[in-house]
Amino acid sequence: MTTKITWLGHSAFQVETAGKTILLDPFFTGNPAATVSADSVAADAILITHGHGDHIGDTVDIAKRTGALVVANFEIVTWLQGQGLENVHAMHIGGSHAFDFGTVKLTIAHHGSALPDNSYGGNPAGIILKTADGNIYFAGDTALFSDMQLIGDEDLEVAVLPIGDNFTMGPDDSVKATNFLSPRIVIPQHYNTWPLINQDTAAWETNINLQTSATPVVLQVGEHFDLS
Repeated sequence: MTTKITWLGHSAFQVETAGKTILLDPFFTGNPAATVSADSVAADAILITHGHGDHIGDTVDIAKRTGALVVANFEIVTWLQGQGLENVHAMHIGGSHAFDFGTVKLTIAHHGSALPDNSYGGNPAGIILKTADGNIYFAGDTALFSDMQLIGDEDLEVAVLPIGDNFTMGPDDSVKATNFLSPRIVIPQHYNTWPLINQDTAAWETNINLQTSATPVVLQVGEHFDLS
């Protein structure tokens, strides 16, 4: 069995595992880095880290078209129900739940979470997706925080970390985060979408190799990594 992790630009990822297709933070419309559209992607489930427009993105349209289950915090799920979605599952920080594609656990993240209409989106979250091939941590939008060391106790195969700076941790803090988390593989996200968050991934990759025990995997938009 292989779990396939595909970067779809910005913080959007597709994970194919256990015969299911999961989208994370599916922001395509208005995303200059996206190479797919909201009306072309498949989804059995959609996982949302927080309510900002560049993360909740096209969730409503995709879920209505595909019937995908949407998993998010209670406040976001309540808002989504107001947008006409019924196939939803509410969670909150520290909680976990087993689905047919794997187990989802929400972790803390240090960021904001207003929804597109400026209503309250609850606390932002990171997501640990536990699959048969290993545990994947999607940090979402967050600053570096010391409790990442506790998340590292989750025996992570992959950590997906923001490196864009300005709105999230930058490259240097992501190196510290990698040491806290101790994953086998680290993948960067939330960078190069707009000039404000452009980063030198070659320099980042060098620093990960020199300062951590993790293997850096820099994906181009549309490329995938196989976890098996």
